[in-house]
Amino acid sequence: MLINTHSRIERALSQASNYEEWMTAAREYDRSKGLDRWRQKDSTRQYDNVSIRIRLDALQSLKARHDIRGLLYTLNEGIHGNMGGMGRAGLYGHALSGTKTLIENYIEEIVDTLEMLDADTSGDISDDEKLDFFKRASHCFGRSAFMMSGSGSLLFFHVGVIRALAEAELLPAVLSGSSGGAIVGSIVSTHSEKELLELLQPEYFMQYVPKEGDEPHASRLAELEAAVEQFIPDITFQQAFAKTGRAMNVSVAPAETHQTSRLLNSITSPSVLIRSAVMASASVPGIFPPVVLEAIDSHGERKHYLASRKWVDGSVSDDLPAKRLARLYGVNHFVVSQTNPHVLPFVTDGHRKQSARGILTEAGRRSAREWFNAVTLLAERLDRKNGVISQRASRLRSIINQDYVGDINILPDYKFQNPLKLLTFPGEKKLRQLIASGERCTWPKLEMIRLQTRISRKLDTILANRPGAVKH
Repeated sequence: MLINTHSRIERALSQASNYEEWMTAAREYDRSKGLDRWRQKDSTRQYDNVSIRIRLDALQSLKARHDIRGLLYTLNEGIHGNMGGMGRAGLYGHALSGTKTLIENYIEEIVDTLEMLDADTSGDISDDEKLDFFKRASHCFGRSAFMMSGSGSLLFFHVGVIRALAEAELLPAVLSGSSGGAIVGSIVSTHSEKELLELLQPEYFMQYVPKEGDEPHASRLAELEAAVEQFIPDITFQQAFAKTGRAMNVSVAPAETHQTSRLLNSITSPSVLIRSAVMASASVPGIFPPVVLEAIDSHGERKHYLASRKWVDGSVSDDLPAKRLARLYGVNHFVVSQTNPHVLPFVTDGHRKQSARGILTEAGRRSAREWFNAVTLLAERLDRKNGVISQRASRLRSIINQDYVGDINILPDYKFQNPLKLLTFPGEKKLRQLIASGERCTWPKLEMIRLQTRISRKLDTILANRPGAVKH
């Protein structure tokens, strides 16, 4: 009987057609496994439940007395997503429907307290003091970004991930993408909220994508350009940000040796046309020709941008530009949709868990990486004319040395795709499968994303509604 129940629940999880159905099955799964009791129990070795409980009780006591000054002092002691270790990935890997109830209650108490401070009219705290606190709290807590890997035709997995995040109202305002990820992110960042959910349907893409081909060739480039033209308006990064408030970042790699990669966005390259950035980021070396970027000059004329430079697939050098996003936007929390085919066999969504096996595996990877770097550097020394060996060694080194994961990783439910198909548009059946896979693989991560971004989203909302606050 118990086996039949478990089979029925697991079947409900795998066959759920939307997040509500999946969550209903997830709660039933947790109850059947006794994981609801794990959630209700405060203690575990993975976080400092005592300090979280003390802070929760203190906030509730101060709120009951309406002690505004005391609440402000308590919040000033520290608001961050890993208080007492409560942000550890392992705490979200037990129960499907959420983490420890204590953590969830503490986060909601912080949010309620922030709302109470924002709405308070007692005069105990001046508006300037409140604004100063909210700015500092937002700066200290940080922000989240959503990064999409290079992907080729697997970009439709990213579409499913974004669709799940958008429906849950959890899609961060800072996005990045390279190659296929650049296409999807640019669609999102150039269309309004109302347009977005209509666009993220298989039927929309089926109107414009060409029929599935067997191999990449010259016509593939023309088809890619035609599809990008349909998906993405002919506007600059600055115009896109003004329209949607979403900060899209496109990674491009230099076609020439000894040049540095670029992250194109409304801050570093506001006048660059997004379409040209996307075409550059999608130009796979050896398959599609490198691209010269285009921009709108001060007279409104279309011009070449850095005319002497050509650019290729951004995933070659900066698939997930975490450090640059941190510097530009104050981002310290990264949600990643990873579909890069040469990466998938080597990453898992639990990569940061500190198990003995994980520690040894990571040490082995670091050692192998260092040996590879040493061998390629020696090969470059032998190639004194800076020929093919140097160019290929440099490119391989940039691929090997990247970090392909974030704080929350959404990975496909497959590990291998035919490489001959990655540069061709999928047929309707495959397209629908990829979008559905993206949604399914995102649902188990939504509660983790919701909880870990709850405070930063509230701070963003409060600051957006306050005069004098600097908008991101």
